Amino acid sequence: MRRGALLLAAGLLAGSVAGPLAAPLAAQEAATATGGELRVLDKLTGVVIDVAVQTRQTRQVGNLSITLQECRYPVGNPASDAWVLLEISLVDRQTAPLFQGWMVASAPALNAMDHPRYDVWALRCMPG
Repeated sequence: MRRGALLLAAGLLAGSVAGPLAAPLAAQEAATATGGELRVLDKLTGVVIDVAVQTRQTRQVGNLSITLQECRYPVGNPASDAWVLLEISLVDRQTAPLFQGWMVASAPALNAMDHPRYDVWALRCMPG
C-alpha cells in the first residue's frame, strides 16, 4: 500500500513538472539576412577562423568549400540567434557534401557537421 502511494505521488509530481514543459513553444517570426558569420576550427592545427559569407556565396576555408544558402534571425532581436542553411563539401567537390542542412547558432550540437579535421559553427546573421 505504501509503495502504491509513493508511485501515485511521484506520478502526480512528474505530471505537475512535465505539464508546463510539455506546452508548445510559440513560433518566432524570422527575417532573412543578406549573409552570415561562421566559425571554422581546424582540429589538426588548432586554428580558428571566423568567416563572413554572403547568401548564395561560396567561400573556401582550408580544404572546405562552404556555401551559405540562407540565414534567418528573430525579427525583434537579430543578435539573439541565427538559423543558417549550409552546404559544406571538400574543395574537389567530387564527393557528396560533408554537410547539408540547417545549423542553429544557439545550439551548435543540434545538427553538427561530423568531420575528423574540421568543425563549423553558425555564429550570427548579418542583416542588411
